[in-house]
Amino acid sequence: MEWCNDEAELYYVEKGNGIPLILLHGNGGNSTYFEKQLEYFSKEYRVIAVDTRGHGQSPRGRAPFTIRQFAEDLKLFMDRMGIEKAHLLGFSDGGNVALCFALKYPERIDKLILNGANLNAKGVKRSVQLPIEIGYCIAKMFANKSAEAGRHAEMLGLMVNEPNIKEKQLKQMKVPTLVIVGTRDMIKESHTRKMYENLPNARLAVIEGDHFIANKRAETFNKEVEDFLR
Repeated sequence: MEWCNDEAELYYVEKGNGIPLILLHGNGGNSTYFEKQLEYFSKEYRVIAVDTRGHGQSPRGRAPFTIRQFAEDLKLFMDRMGIEKAHLLGFSDGGNVALCFALKYPERIDKLILNGANLNAKGVKRSVQLPIEIGYCIAKMFANKSAEAGRHAEMLGLMVNEPNIKEKQLKQMKVPTLVIVGTRDMIKESHTRKMYENLPNARLAVIEGDHFIANKRAETFNKEVEDFLR
């Protein structure tokens, strides 16, 4: 199904009934990333996996291509869907969107799950971040000559320039939060722990695996999330 916002039709898939559980994918991905969560949690929740603006089947639209714009898109999406409050699970850049949303609209969230999120680019391991920065610089050079390069620059720009959330902002957040990562995540362990320690009402879960534990270690990941939601 689709919902229009600023010429960007946000595609989403929905399954189940109960308290809404909204799933937000990572950079360059789409709602299909959560296929193992959609089925599992639909037995107890109204699960909605959304394609972010400019991702998957959701067109780019004219609004800024930023993490905070995606958070505003989510707020309008919830308004149009008649969802007053929901559980929110965000992966990677989707986790950054979820965190920005929670900081601005805490009253719209029951519980928050941040999977592989980061406060800024310094939170990403240098071995991962350096190629992203190089790719971003190259894509920017050709952005005016190639639509594909422009799109690539926008995508990589999200990981180079955002979300720039300050630790002191986390201290203000009272939303119950699960911070969940892999033992070999691309996010630095010290950065993840810093996020967790600055959130007043948080739980930390570390699962054996890399950045993509929701997909590769779905059974363990889903159990951790389920226990937290209950």
